[in-house]
Amino acid sequence: ASDSNGVPWNGRYIVASGNLLADFRVNVAAEAQGRLQTARLYNMSDDPGVRDMLKFNLARDTVHQNLWLAAIEELQEDGLEGPVVPSALFDEENQDHNGTIWHLSDGPAGPEGRWASGPTPDGMHEFNYLMDPKPLGGKGTAPKPDPLLYATSPENLGLIDKAIKKLT
Repeated sequence: ASDSNGVPWNGRYIVASGNLLADFRVNVAAEAQGRLQTARLYNMSDDPGVRDMLKFNLARDTVHQNLWLAAIEELQEDGLEGPVVPSALFDEENQDHNGTIWHLSDGPAGPEGRWASGPTPDGMHEFNYLMDPKPLGGKGTAPKPDPLLYATSPENLGLIDKAIKKLT
């Protein structure tokens, strides 16, 4: 079997990170994206048959999102995960940064949102909005790159010619 592009069937579209709640949320987002594209196609067409088919597809995307959302509710009711997944290592994370939102946008409206102050959805942290964030750490250093990585630079053109002569 193959897909519409002739590519043999495989499972590359399957999201299986090992965390059910995270994977279910990915599935909700995928269904939302599919529904968005279907809605765009619906609005671009005036063909009654095409629109009927797209209405069906819209309904299926709706039910699929609701199925994943219901499964998420059930996983959370069972205590498998909380709002932030995975819920491991909260005690190890940098406590200075687990509620801080950095203002990295143009304009002054950033701190006006729900995300800017108050309790976090997980109930374990407090949002605070940092209007003037400063870089963390010192000046970065990196090793000098291999000159062959930039083989098209003027100083390396001779290296290219040498390599071509060796190969021919």
